[in-house]
Amino acid sequence: MNIALIAHDRKKDDLIEFVIAYLPIFSKHRLYATGTTGRRVSEATGLDVHCYQSGPLGGDQQIGAMVAQNLMDLIIFFRDPLTAQPHEPDVSALLRLSDVYKVPLATNMGTAEVLLRGLSEHHLDWRLEEKREGRNGR
Repeated sequence: MNIALIAHDRKKDDLIEFVIAYLPIFSKHRLYATGTTGRRVSEATGLDVHCYQSGPLGGDQQIGAMVAQNLMDLIIFFRDPLTAQPHEPDVSALLRLSDVYKVPLATNMGTAEVLLRGLSEHHLDWRLEEKREGRNGR
């Protein structure tokens, strides 16, 4: 499956620790990320991560485009709810797209853990069915 990894600046270390903790699961899937987050995850884990632009430079929108094309299966987005983000409209658009296209999205470590465990137990295989049947998730 295709998994997007995104983290605001104050949450990047948390995301890296999370990926390390679940490395056996992440290593079985294709990873995509916004710029700095992807580079840091790749350096810390050795995983191959396709990096888009940083969030403020359009990375959130690039991942959103994958969602709209039914090419993204899961998003882990560690948001910093206590810091204003200059690209908040892009963040909101990505959250909206994940809802429109039924792409599971975790915005914190607790929810991400539930989704990853579900992924490892094949509870998200319905995403593969949607792709095979050419449905766009709406």
